[in-house]
Amino acid sequence: MKSRRDQGFAVLPGYLPAEVLRPALAELELMFPSPQAFHDGSDPRRQRFLEDEFAGIDSFPFASTEISLLAVHDLLIDLARTLLEDDDLRLYTAEAWAKYTGAADYDQALHRDYLNHTVTVPSADPRFRQLEMFVYLVDVPEELGPPHLVPRTRTTGFGAKPNWLVPGPADIADDFVEPGHAALYAHEVSAAGPAGTVVAFETGTFHRGTGLSRPGGARYSMQLGYRRAEVEWGHRTGWVAAGHEPAWYRFVERATPRQLALFGFPPPGHPFWTEETLAGTALRYPGLDLSPWRSGQRRDHAEGGVSGEPPA
Repeated sequence: MKSRRDQGFAVLPGYLPAEVLRPALAELELMFPSPQAFHDGSDPRRQRFLEDEFAGIDSFPFASTEISLLAVHDLLIDLARTLLEDDDLRLYTAEAWAKYTGAADYDQALHRDYLNHTVTVPSADPRFRQLEMFVYLVDVPEELGPPHLVPRTRTTGFGAKPNWLVPGPADIADDFVEPGHAALYAHEVSAAGPAGTVVAFETGTFHRGTGLSRPGGARYSMQLGYRRAEVEWGHRTGWVAAGHEPAWYRFVERATPRQLALFGFPPPGHPFWTEETLAGTALRYPGLDLSPWRSGQRRDHAEGGVSGEPPA
């Protein structure tokens, strides 16, 4: 681990092993052009990625079910549980991002992500942390644009404003943007690492994307957001908006109860599960194995907790 959690981030090189990444990589081209096809112009999807650095983002659920499942892999859930110090978690955002050398300007100013990750502000209280993760699907050396992060000890005293710290003059008049912070860039830590690396950081950590310089290069990664279930003000995506997409059905029917709980799906044993709701869920998701929820419902009934009533 390159840095400590009390610095606002940690870099875990190769945290996801090759065998975990392999199924996702096999489906990567369902979502994005290969490096060669992008750079030689043979993939008609190429145009989408030009000029706008954010144009390479796909939102969950992904066209690749394997990449959707990777976003909630047990290793990532375990990491989130450790860092957030809680078992009842939610996945509040999940994106996959493809970047290609020369497609756009990916070099960013130092900033925090809180403005589009919470309706409030970052909290120093560990109970209210929001955890972001960059997950590398491929090797991301320095020439393929790894994020750079600044240890929290270097940014003590910054309030909610400014949020963007520009090295030179600011090109816009905005009180969230402050120029003249070139010295802070000297304290950046590069998160370059091999495929499977996870960069875990809090929404209050200053960081930035960097440019791609390798000829013919491409970078594929995911950006995930985890939080405690109680942190309801920390959100970015309402999953129900995608709840009738084919990709959602494909994901749900292969996910485990532990994975589905991250989206607010009631766990086995919850009073929501009755014969009526189990039957309805079987109709909506005919490929989902409901036996864990049925077992939980039978156990609750045997203990006297019928329809949410406590045992006598």
